[in-house]
Amino acid sequence: MKKKNPNKFIREPEETELAKTIIKQIQDSTQELDQEVEEVIRLKEIMTRKEKLADDTEF
Repeated sequence: MKKKNPNKFIREPEETELAKTIIKQIQDSTQELDQEVEEVIRLKEIMTRKEKLADDTEF
């Protein structure tokens, strides 16, 4: 029978690997979200420029 580790702060190897995997997935998701936010900001800037051009060409 597997003995429980009395020290809660020392992780079993499987727990460590699982934690690393979860952290990597979160980092990847955060990076994807950051890229999407940057794209939305760029699109907003383009739309703002288009609106300004449209306003400038109206008489």
